[in-house]
Amino acid sequence: MSRSLKNISVVALATVASRVLGLVRESVTAAVFGASALNSAFVSAFTLPNLFRRLLGEGALTAAFVPALTHELERNQRDGAFRLVSKVASWLAVVTTAIVLLALLLFANAETVVRTAVRWGVAEDTGRRLLLGADLAAVLFPYMIFVCLAAAFSAACQVLGRFAEPALSPVWLNLTILSALGLGSWWAWGAPQRMNLLCAGVLAGGFLQMAVPAGVLWREGWRPAFDLRPDDRVREIVRILGPTVIGSAIYLINISVSRFIGLSLNDAAATVLNLATRLMELPIGVFTIAVATVVFPLISRHAAKGDWASLTQDYHKGLRLVLVINIPAAAGLAILAEPITRLLFEHGRFTAADTRLMVSVLAACALGLPFISFTSLALRGFYALGDTATPVRAAALSFAVNVVLSVVLMRWLSTVGLALASTAAVVAQALYLQSRLVRKDGGFAVAPLVPNLGKIAFATVLLAAVAWGGARGVALLDLPGRAGDFAVVLLVIPLAAALYGAVLWTLRIDGREELEQIWGRMRGKRGGMAQ
Repeated sequence: MSRSLKNISVVALATVASRVLGLVRESVTAAVFGASALNSAFVSAFTLPNLFRRLLGEGALTAAFVPALTHELERNQRDGAFRLVSKVASWLAVVTTAIVLLALLLFANAETVVRTAVRWGVAEDTGRRLLLGADLAAVLFPYMIFVCLAAAFSAACQVLGRFAEPALSPVWLNLTILSALGLGSWWAWGAPQRMNLLCAGVLAGGFLQMAVPAGVLWREGWRPAFDLRPDDRVREIVRILGPTVIGSAIYLINISVSRFIGLSLNDAAATVLNLATRLMELPIGVFTIAVATVVFPLISRHAAKGDWASLTQDYHKGLRLVLVINIPAAAGLAILAEPITRLLFEHGRFTAADTRLMVSVLAACALGLPFISFTSLALRGFYALGDTATPVRAAALSFAVNVVLSVVLMRWLSTVGLALASTAAVVAQALYLQSRLVRKDGGFAVAPLVPNLGKIAFATVLLAAVAWGGARGVALLDLPGRAGDFAVVLLVIPLAAALYGAVLWTLRIDGREELEQIWGRMRGKRGGMAQ
């Protein structure tokens, strides 16, 4: 497990950099466009290629590709693995290009569809926002080709033990977007011209996301070749990919429903939901994705060997690691939502009214953070076991819960209702997945984690008390400008986190040595980069 801990620390550190830079990107974007209809249209339009990326790239394809590539590497060494990479990349390029061309054809007729919808009773403001989103989606959709190929190349890098470069993938997108926004501000252009530059930054970033892991594979010995000849491994990937795509499609439709319902509510809803999601992605990205990325190939190898004891043991270690971070993170985000939002986003065109709306939305989303983290790891457990049907049923359940509750809650709670519906959906999905894992093997039961969960819960209550009391104390000081928000983020949050860690250490939570090793490696990596 020592090597795995090293990989987790590397991925966590790389992901910290990318997530923090992502927050900077969102903060700058909010300052430039605010919670406007144009920004909400961009968020909704960018959702579409990102959804296909998760459908054909990071989600379904990775779940099918990693086990197949792992087997190929063990049986036919690197030559066989590289041939499989070329075959998968070739098919992926053809399929994604066809989807992009079809999407562009549909978007070309968007105006006719929207006008028809308005005649049928859709509000004109909603139609205007939808048409604006369709125009931007036509520009952004080719991004899907780059990031789907990037996901395949990144998965291959992970199987070869190269984790840092794939984890840094979002950095290139964030940098190009920030450069584009900076250029637009420097020239003092209007919002439409700046939006065009933003879209150009997205496409340039997508190309870099593809090129960097491809370069890593090149250095490892891979030479690209266009190869559409099917073989047993490709057929195996397609066989696994089919039901996984269906499950992912349901999940992606789920996200799309929330975003486009938000687009129909008001100008700000889609933007606020997106920013709340971005804040949640920081703790998810720092640790959950790092753990899941490293654990997935590990438990896939255990599954291939039929070593169920090692599989469930590593699964529990991974689950404990993600919950020890994300349960207190959820409490902290919910309690300190206002100063965090105000500090990060309330500037430029993002107003105090937008902050007030986002505080409630972020608190509602934060409740689902531990369940999102759990689901991320549980899904990889099913994929490692070759079970792609259960995730489909779980996604269908999540979709049904989200749609029903969104329609019901949005009438009384508006945007907050959409956030609560999304949280309830992921809770239902997590509970369903865990119950089915236990049916497969009793070793997946959470019973061994209960003592540790009790310790985490106790420490989280103390963290929440310190965070709440600290924030109230800072507010009483009535510090000028943003000084109070800086004090909360730079003083109260570290103090609460330190208390949380000390309590867990005193209570002797399992895996202390693993957490210490990961933290030590992350500090060492930072020191090395600083030098």
